[in-house]
Amino acid sequence: MKKYILLILLCLFYPLCSNPSYASMPKGNIQLGIDVLVNDYPELLKGKRVGLITNQSGVNGKLESMIDVMNSLSGVTVTALFGPEHGIRGALYAGEKVTTTTDEKTGIPVFSLYGKNHTPTPQMLEKVDVLVFDIQDIGSRTYTYVWTMTESMKSAAAKGIPFVVLDRPNPINGLVVEGNIVQKGFESFIGKYPVAYCHGMTLGEMARMINQEYAIHCDLKVIPMKGWHRWMNWKETGLQWVPTSPHIPEADTPWYYPTTGIFGELKTLNEGIGYTRPFKLAGSPYIDAELLANELNSENLPGVYFQPIYYQPFYGPQASQYCQGVRIVITDYTIYQPVNTGYYLLAAVQRLFPKAIDWEGKAAKRWGSFDKANGTDQIRKALQQGKSAKEIIHSWQKELDAFKLIRVKYLMYD
Repeated sequence: MKKYILLILLCLFYPLCSNPSYASMPKGNIQLGIDVLVNDYPELLKGKRVGLITNQSGVNGKLESMIDVMNSLSGVTVTALFGPEHGIRGALYAGEKVTTTTDEKTGIPVFSLYGKNHTPTPQMLEKVDVLVFDIQDIGSRTYTYVWTMTESMKSAAAKGIPFVVLDRPNPINGLVVEGNIVQKGFESFIGKYPVAYCHGMTLGEMARMINQEYAIHCDLKVIPMKGWHRWMNWKETGLQWVPTSPHIPEADTPWYYPTTGIFGELKTLNEGIGYTRPFKLAGSPYIDAELLANELNSENLPGVYFQPIYYQPFYGPQASQYCQGVRIVITDYTIYQPVNTGYYLLAAVQRLFPKAIDWEGKAAKRWGSFDKANGTDQIRKALQQGKSAKEIIHSWQKELDAFKLIRVKYLMYD
């Protein structure tokens, strides 16, 4: 009997003791900006009519909605809610327009910032004394939440009201800074300012940088987190992940988004959207899975392994088509290069299976979207010319180094 009891205890406790990452993971040591606001600055919004820019990801450390938290604060009146891309509850797909409505739970008016307007209008702000932004970002330039924030900062500046950012972790970490810089003439709502694709900043840090460097000059206050460090990815925070949009369901998805999200704009090469692993695959009916995997693994790229995969997407441009490709397996997050890996993948597909991209056919209609995602047309042209990933990545290093020098002035965490 004792033997069986010891066996049961071993089965229960061995996974915890033998997994150092689990054993060392902080439990509840991170205080998000919303928690710091409530605990340390309870008077900041007292007597104010507050407009909240948020969605389902705006929760405190207990997963309570910041809308409910704000409504419970003494002397604070929430008079307006503002919904970014995907809506106030995060139910809408990428690119789907958000409508102005009323929040069913609270009865508070909800104004859309992803439709006719990307920024609050003076009419929307008539009953607002202060704008508060609390949305979880994923650390990549083409994710629209950061630009919802900066455009809203302009509205706050124009009306002369304070703008408060409740800071949150960069789920990749605060160290990975990769990719090219948005070029003049290619600014869009997936890249408003000359920022690296993976910027390695929190939204609070980004707000400080853009407010100063690009002369928005709003009355900005960032409520910092407590306990977060730049080296932390999401798992190391001990926080629970709330999907930031329908295709960012898991805490590690932000690592894959900068690898495959850009070529997803072409709609000819599947990035896992429409299947069970969004952004974690690359596939096409025109690819030989074994050949592509062998080619990419021969590059010995840091922190990643490419596994051959065979699948049929359930929806999207490749719906019900038999695809072959690679599953991207990150083996070491401390050395993985998400953006650079994506261009090695694209260059390999271009070289081995040009029909999978089809620049002059189906992809031709998507050149504009692809260029906006890249923030330039030079990357597309380089790929079309057959240039290597190494050449493409080298082409932007001077601009990336310049961005890093600007960025460092606004970092808030060690």
